[in-house]
Amino acid sequence: MNPLIDLRPAEGSTKNRKRRGRGNASGLGRTAGRGNKGWHARSGSKRLAWYEGGQMPLQRRVPKRGFSNVRFQSEVQIVSLDAIAALKLVKVDPAVLQKRGVIKHAGATVKVLGGGELPKAVEVVASRFSKTAIEKIERAGGKAIVLAPRKSSG
Repeated sequence: MNPLIDLRPAEGSTKNRKRRGRGNASGLGRTAGRGNKGWHARSGSKRLAWYEGGQMPLQRRVPKRGFSNVRFQSEVQIVSLDAIAALKLVKVDPAVLQKRGVIKHAGATVKVLGGGELPKAVEVVASRFSKTAIEKIERAGGKAIVLAPRKSSG
């Protein structure tokens, strides 16, 4: 006797699927549970989850409110003192940071934050600095040089 042949699901665990459109005696004959006429009675119809039967849909009924500043927002790239210390350089500017993969764009605003410590004096050139970053750079004997803001075209 092969035990794999004798395997059967537990009693009551399986159910026969509904066989639609197999005569009135099946309980799902004639219209096969689709109702009378209309789009959903035809083949190829799909009931879309968000469709509301011609009623004004929710995404159009809800008012569009608030304010979006996306058009005018400026990208600020953040660099911590840990990342600058890991470079082991004497002078660090946005071009160097981009070359080493610390930031994506050298032309965008770069802000240095005071996360971590600097083991030696480093001259850091950036658009902005946090107060703690300036304190830690100067405590290590370095300089924090702020870039002049560029004029925006537009």
